[in-house]
Amino acid sequence: MMLSLATIKGWSFAHLDINNAFLYGDLEEEIYITLPPGLIITDPPPGSGQLVCKLKKSLYGLKQASRQRYLKFSHVLSGFGLVQSVSDHSFFYKHSSAGNFFGVVIYVDDILVASSEDNLISEFKDFLASHFKFKDLGKPKYFLGIEIARSSTGIFISQHKYALDLVTDVVLLGCKPASTLMDSIKQLQMDAGEPLVDPTVYRRLIGRLVYLCITRPDITFVVNKLSQFLSKQCPDHSLAAERVLKYLKSTIGHDLFYSAQADPSLSIFSDFDWAGCPDTRRSISGFCLFLGTSLISWRSKKQHTVSRSSAEAEYRSMALACCEVVWIVALLKDFGLEVKKPVPLYCDSQAAVHISTNPVFHERTKHIEIDCHTVRDKILEGVIKAIHVHNNLQHADIFIKPLATAPFNNLLFKMDFKSLYSPS
Repeated sequence: MMLSLATIKGWSFAHLDINNAFLYGDLEEEIYITLPPGLIITDPPPGSGQLVCKLKKSLYGLKQASRQRYLKFSHVLSGFGLVQSVSDHSFFYKHSSAGNFFGVVIYVDDILVASSEDNLISEFKDFLASHFKFKDLGKPKYFLGIEIARSSTGIFISQHKYALDLVTDVVLLGCKPASTLMDSIKQLQMDAGEPLVDPTVYRRLIGRLVYLCITRPDITFVVNKLSQFLSKQCPDHSLAAERVLKYLKSTIGHDLFYSAQADPSLSIFSDFDWAGCPDTRRSISGFCLFLGTSLISWRSKKQHTVSRSSAEAEYRSMALACCEVVWIVALLKDFGLEVKKPVPLYCDSQAAVHISTNPVFHERTKHIEIDCHTVRDKILEGVIKAIHVHNNLQHADIFIKPLATAPFNNLLFKMDFKSLYSPS
C-alpha cells in the first residue's frame, strides 16, 4: 500500500538497516548469565562462590529480546512525533499542518521510510543516529527479498532473484517451461497414492513458494492448494509442485506494476468455488483488492464450514472480502486518504447480492452464522456496495480454481502483472 500510494503522490523513499537491533532493548526483569568465555576475575570477593553477570540490555537468544527491541524502537519513534497505527503496529506515521506526510514501516531491523518532503527524511536520519547505529542504504532497491524498480511511470516490485534461486536449487533451470500452473481438469486429493519417503523436500519447497506469493498473485491459489497436503505428500503432489517451478521459469521476470497515473480509489472482487475441495467438500474463497489499478491485497482460502448452497458460499466469500475492506479503509486513513464513497464489492452471484441487501430471513439463510451478516451491516453503514458482475469480468476467478491459458493470462493482464523485461 505504501509503495502504491507513494507512486501516485510522488513520495520519496529511504531504506535503513539497524545494526544489531536486538541488543538495544532494555530489560525489565532481573536476568543473570554465567561469565562469558575469556572473562577472568583476578580479584573475586571472598566467599563469593560462582560469579554471574547481571544483564542490563537484551541479548540474541533471550525470549524477551524481540519484545524489548520493539518497545525500545517504538519509544524512540514517538520522540520524533510519530504515531503508531492501530490497524498495523509495524507502521508509524505523522501528518504536519502543511499537509506533509511522513511514514515508517519496520520489520525487525529493516526500515522503509516514505515522505512527501525530502528534508523530513534527512531530519529522521539525524534523529535516529542519536539513538541507534544504522546503515543508510539510500533509495530502496531490495527490501526483504523484494526488488523495487522505480521510474517516472510507476514502480515495479518483484522477487526475480528469489524465484531464480528457487528454480536453480531444484535443478529445473534447464527444464521445458509450462504455460499454466495446474491442470484445469484433474483435481488433487489427499489420498493420491503412497506417501513420499522423504517429505522434508516437499515441505521446504512449499514454504519457499509461500514467501514468493508476496509479489506473485498468479501462484497464490496453487500454493494454497499444495499447502493442504503437507501432512501426507504423494507423488501427484510433488509433480504438481514441480509444474509450478516450470511455470516460474517461463515467467521469471514477471512482477506487479503500480502506475503513477492510478486513481486512489478502492474496489474489490470476491469469488468462490462451491465445494472446491474434494476431500472436505468445503468451498474456496478468493478476493483481490485494487487501489486504482494497483493490486495491493489478495487471498485464497478454504472456508471453515461446508456451505449448503452456492449462494451461501459466495456470501461467506463476500464476508471475507468485507473484513479486508474495513481494515484497508482504516489503514488508508492513517496514510491521510479518506474513503468517502462506498467501496464497490463485485461478485458474480445475484443470489448472494440479494441476501446481502434483503433484511428478510428465510429458509435459505437461517442457518448462516451471524458473523457472515457483517456484509449486510457494512452495506447499511455505507462502507461497501455490493455489485453483480458477469463471470467474464470477475478478477478474483484466478484465486479459486485452476484456469486455462487464455483466461489465466487475461486476468493477469487486468492486474497489471507483467514482465519488466518485455518490450513496451
